[in-house]
Amino acid sequence: MSALPRNVPSSTDLSGVRWLRSSYSTGANNCVEAARPHSGPRAGLLAVRDSKDPQGPALLFSPESWTGFLGAFH
Repeated sequence: MSALPRNVPSSTDLSGVRWLRSSYSTGANNCVEAARPHSGPRAGLLAVRDSKDPQGPALLFSPESWTGFLGAFH
């Protein structure tokens, strides 16, 4: 079994996901958006993309990786 890629070349490849933006966003498209695919090979991962480039790439994180990332700032 091979490991899943850690990114997708275009976030539009993640069809059917709902991208969310922080409630602290100013609306100037200068933040990140996150989505959680619910089906397919990426189900359960967290996808993160740049709000300025919604058709651009998205990074993929396991829940444990994302929690570790956030914990590094506390």
